[in-house]
Amino acid sequence: MKIHSPIVTEKRQGGPGKSAPELNVLSASPVGRHCESSLGECRTDFLPLLYEMGRIATETGNLSDVLDVLLRLMQQYLKVVRGMVSLYEPGSGKIFIHKSCGLTETEVLRGTYDLGEGVIGQVVESGEAVVIPRIGERPDILMRIPNRNSRTDQNLSFLCVPILRNGKVMGTISAERLYDNPDLLKLDFEILSILAATTAPAAELHLLELAQSRALEENRRLRSALQDRFRPANIIGSSKPMQEVYALIEKVVRSKTTVLILGESGVGKELVASAIHYNSCNADGPFVKFNCAALPESIIESELFGHERGSFTGAANLRRGRFEKADGGTIFLDEVGELSLPMQAKLLRVLQERSFERVGGNVTIQVDLRVLAATNRNLREMVEQGTFREDLYYRLNVFPITIPSLRDRGADIATLAEHFVSRFSTEMGIHVNSISPSAMSMLMCYHWPGNVRELENVIERAVILSEGGTIEDSHLPPSLQIPMLSEEGSATAGILDARLGLAEKEMIVEALTLHRGNMTEAAAHLGLTRRILGLRMNKHGLNYKDYRN
Repeated sequence: MKIHSPIVTEKRQGGPGKSAPELNVLSASPVGRHCESSLGECRTDFLPLLYEMGRIATETGNLSDVLDVLLRLMQQYLKVVRGMVSLYEPGSGKIFIHKSCGLTETEVLRGTYDLGEGVIGQVVESGEAVVIPRIGERPDILMRIPNRNSRTDQNLSFLCVPILRNGKVMGTISAERLYDNPDLLKLDFEILSILAATTAPAAELHLLELAQSRALEENRRLRSALQDRFRPANIIGSSKPMQEVYALIEKVVRSKTTVLILGESGVGKELVASAIHYNSCNADGPFVKFNCAALPESIIESELFGHERGSFTGAANLRRGRFEKADGGTIFLDEVGELSLPMQAKLLRVLQERSFERVGGNVTIQVDLRVLAATNRNLREMVEQGTFREDLYYRLNVFPITIPSLRDRGADIATLAEHFVSRFSTEMGIHVNSISPSAMSMLMCYHWPGNVRELENVIERAVILSEGGTIEDSHLPPSLQIPMLSEEGSATAGILDARLGLAEKEMIVEALTLHRGNMTEAAAHLGLTRRILGLRMNKHGLNYKDYRN
């Protein structure tokens, strides 16, 4: 204890990371015998209330109830003018008044401290109690607590003891009172130390619950941010094929149905899987991703299903597999078409029964999860060739979603390009705000075998090379370069022709899809003859047979 006066007494050492030695508070002045006869005050009367406070702390651990008794005891028996209990939140680094008596609302609001700030901040930082016999001698205290200008207020003593639990400071108990007897001041300090020790378990429990509550709230906030990021509306594209994808996503998120996501490499299958998970009833659960083509055959089984300790050389510890980690959420199996036939058989059982055993184990583990699978392979052809199990195919193909290639959604190229320009210019700190008409014409006319991923890489390169805030055709890679237009032509005409051609292709595809490849009906739908439709289909590389199913 530090006493800021000529009187020097014992100290309590400690701090947020230090343990404090026990202080025999009853040896120097036993509570049962020490009274101040001149004031008629005896400290034995408060023992029943102290017992009640200890009982509440032990049985319920409710900090609010404990502090109600504590403040009543301080007012009735210690005769404090003002009392307060401050708690320290390690997460925020702030110390704030949790409960008080005799303080105005303004004083409570002002009673927030940083670690080491003021007397309370110093007590929390050091774990050492402080007693100031006369607060009028401490201008720093008077500045923090207004309306202490009267002679009586300036003669008050200020006592502040740490609430310690397992060597950590939970907060402080502070009291203001007028003392004429130094022995009574010392005795009340010892009583406050007993009260702090009694309060400590409830304070620790309260701070733990507060930290857990804030962690859960932060978790909810982050999950909400993920939902916003991966909601279907944030998948860039407004073309008709993408609108159909959005409609399918909106329907499938309402259930736990297995979804097979199909499409070429680079079309954004993982983004669609994320949108399904974060908008589904499993959104609060884990989202576990696994690329079936990324690991050797020998360790895929252990990665998916886990293994028991000692099940094979190097298995030093038990390991939970991806299916077990995804329990209560979603597992996304990317490139599922790359699995071997033996692994396909093991995956089939999980899809049928939602159960499996770890490698080397004999305990069946049940899981409740949604399975999302994706592939750029033609699984139907693989079944016919005998490289993919037919029963697994039908288990996966419950709700297929086909992501269109970028060349089939040409109307989205400009939107995606502008999105990537904005994103990369912000990330790199390079000022780029537009794409020149000639460069846009090149982007629109290219066939994009690498789909959205290739477009993203092309724009990233162009942003790095750009000068003057505009992406020019010279900033695009050689694979996108097209013959220059005649002098009479213009870049504007080039981009117009490109967009008109893409619009024409989309309309033909839509008509063929609607009429299931029937060219006569598709031609009538478009107001064309069958011959003219055939010529335009040849121009765009379309075959009516592809639309019969």
